[in-house]
Amino acid sequence: MNKINQEALAVKRAEQLFDRRRRTIGLFGGPLLALLVFFTPIAGLTLEAHKLLAIMVLVALWWITEPVPIPVTSLIGPTLAVVTGVVPVGMAFAAFANPMIFLFMGGFILAKAMMTHGIDKRFAYWLLSRSWVGSNPRRIFLAIGLAAALCSGWISNTATAAMMFPICLGLLASIKEMFAANGRNIDLYDYKYATGLMLMTAYACSIGGVLTPIGTPPNLIMLGFLDQMCDIHVSFFEWMTWGIIAMVLYFIIAYVVLARMFPADVTKIEGAEQFIQEKIRELGHWTRAQKNTVFCFGVAVVLWVLPGFLSIALGSTSPVLKMYNRLFPEAVAAMLGALLLFLLPVNFKKREFTLNWKDAKDGIEWGTLILFGGGLAMGGMMYKTGLSKWVGDGIIAMMGGEPSAIAMVAVFSVMALLLSELTSHTAATNMIGPLAITAAISAGMNPVPVTVAIALSASLGFMLPVSTPPNAIVYASGYIPITKMIRTGVYIDVIGIACVTIPLCIYFVSWIIG
Repeated sequence: MNKINQEALAVKRAEQLFDRRRRTIGLFGGPLLALLVFFTPIAGLTLEAHKLLAIMVLVALWWITEPVPIPVTSLIGPTLAVVTGVVPVGMAFAAFANPMIFLFMGGFILAKAMMTHGIDKRFAYWLLSRSWVGSNPRRIFLAIGLAAALCSGWISNTATAAMMFPICLGLLASIKEMFAANGRNIDLYDYKYATGLMLMTAYACSIGGVLTPIGTPPNLIMLGFLDQMCDIHVSFFEWMTWGIIAMVLYFIIAYVVLARMFPADVTKIEGAEQFIQEKIRELGHWTRAQKNTVFCFGVAVVLWVLPGFLSIALGSTSPVLKMYNRLFPEAVAAMLGALLLFLLPVNFKKREFTLNWKDAKDGIEWGTLILFGGGLAMGGMMYKTGLSKWVGDGIIAMMGGEPSAIAMVAVFSVMALLLSELTSHTAATNMIGPLAITAAISAGMNPVPVTVAIALSASLGFMLPVSTPPNAIVYASGYIPITKMIRTGVYIDVIGIACVTIPLCIYFVSWIIG
């Protein structure tokens, strides 16, 4: 067993020990701390808000330590709120029917159809087969990253990483064969370019998620909080105006850092083009199911972005735009595209359609939907009981009473980033989101910039294998020393927050919504 494998095994054992201790501490420490909070007199809180604070302490600690699955914790919060008399049952569980849930569900179904029928692979191999890519290792590095980023803007970053992972392994196998043919044997476990290619795949999957509201859960969670707590609606088109800028800038930073730290030691990868062409031939001709899937996806995308163009052409107060938004909100657009998959046939005589329910339900991340609903429920209850205002006022007081917009965005961006490195970025945004929004309101600021900053920062989990599923997937290859992941992750995180997230949210997002 080589040195890299031994290191990976040692890291895995340390992670398992840490996780076991973390879960045990959370299992017993969460309820004890919640009881302590409840029995401690706190001035300025109503009885309902005090009870909810104790429940929030339990939920937050269990989201972080995960003694039970995160979706289960998300159901425990609203359930305890009803049992303890904080709110009626209808109010506690109303958030689970929030339109954002169905926007996400429609996105999941469309993404599953794309994966089932190989649309994602067709796009990835098409991009890699472009003439400008060829056999140049730096351009292959760039194309792999672009394919991963653009795919993960529309489908799960986990699914994208799982799809790109074998492609990268195949390309690295071609490199090893090329060297062997020239009399040089290389160990991919200790080969810089292999490390860089794997890291580029993982990081690009996370970076691509910022492109659209459905690209990653934190985006929709924060938009849901804005809608529920502030009655502020950010459209699909509006998000993409800053999402595409953030994605491009994060991608450039990641590419430059990784290309400099893990350069290729050859100018041409013999066999790379043949490998890609062989994969394209294996895909065969376009099928009816694939054409139907692209059509359904196109319907959803057109319905999502059309309001933005109508607003530009007709004005934001146009009666046509208002009617369109009433008839085709984002959630309905997503569901229309998804439902068409069950109606467009691929073989009508056999009553076979583009997607069946068995495949569709397997593609829906039910745990994410429950976590999303639970987070919105807790945020809504915090707002209704006055707990959020109390917490927001406390945060503003700790920041000196009159914090600047830059300070607010910077503080919550760093909080979201650090918490996302250690736990689920979905759980992290659920915890930080309501606090940030109420703090911004208490400071007399527009909450949208800080909300967007949290969503963007939560996608920059690059330091550890446990930070994101794509990190874990590529780390399993054994080609990435943990020290290299931490080092590159720190560079990209710091540069991304300082040079992209903060200025983008302070200036561009504020200008768009202003």
